Amino acid sequence: MVGTWILAVIIVIFVIILLSSAIKVVREYQRLVVFRLGRAMPKPKGPGLVFLIPIVDKPTWTDLRERFLEIPSQTCITKDNAPIDIDFIIYQKVIDPSLAVIQVQNYEVASQKMAATTLRAVIGDIALDDVLAKREDINRVLRTKLDEVTERWGVKVTSVEIREIVPPKDIQDAMNRQMSAERNRRAMVTESEGKRASTILAAEGEKQSAILKAEGDRQAAILRAEGFALALEKIFGTAKGVDAKTMMLQYFDTLKQMGTGAATKFIFPMEFMSMLKPLAGLAEEAVKKQG
Repeated sequence: MVGTWILAVIIVIFVIILLSSAIKVVREYQRLVVFRLGRAMPKPKGPGLVFLIPIVDKPTWTDLRERFLEIPSQTCITKDNAPIDIDFIIYQKVIDPSLAVIQVQNYEVASQKMAATTLRAVIGDIALDDVLAKREDINRVLRTKLDEVTERWGVKVTSVEIREIVPPKDIQDAMNRQMSAERNRRAMVTESEGKRASTILAAEGEKQSAILKAEGDRQAAILRAEGFALALEKIFGTAKGVDAKTMMLQYFDTLKQMGTGAATKFIFPMEFMSMLKPLAGLAEEAVKKQG
């Protein structure tokens, strides 16, 4: 009886092991490359529930998500024989699970080794100045060359990003001096442009001030001229209403004021003698009336 229970337990355990090896749950981002008696099945299995034949089928898991590989710093020699250290990152993903399992033993390690070799080849064809200035171009060339190799492994290189470029120390010192000189030059240019702008603004202000002053003088002259014209107009209107007798009285009043002065000689204009004739006529009429 005890032996029967032991046998039953062994059978149950065996069945569980068989079921666990026969039934697989494959996630959305996973695929199973199944080898049946050593031969790869035409298509990968998944996602979802996958049934395998125990002992006959051997599954290999493959992750379809995009992964990244950090390439350690590599010392490369540029076209102009300058040593330079570069490290970068590769982003890639499996697009054909069967090829990624069958064509290469470990595509991640293979990609890492291939990336280091390709980097040295690419940098060897570029001068140091271009390496420092054309990082995006180097990224694009590396991605293209790596993708040409990994394509046969069923792996797609989606991006290559250089993280750091470290030139030799003497070149770094020269670059620092150049950057310092460039900053000084820009500071001088900025200061010069500021002074120039200030001078232009001052000149513009003086110009506007002169224009406003000239405009004010012109308006003042116009107002004075208009005032003088109005005064003349009033004088002329008043003069038109003054007759000869009034003018003659004004002359006599002036003569009276002159007589009170210390002068002993007076000069009279010729017009004054003609104005005395009406006065003489008035005097004769007055005498006749008294007689």
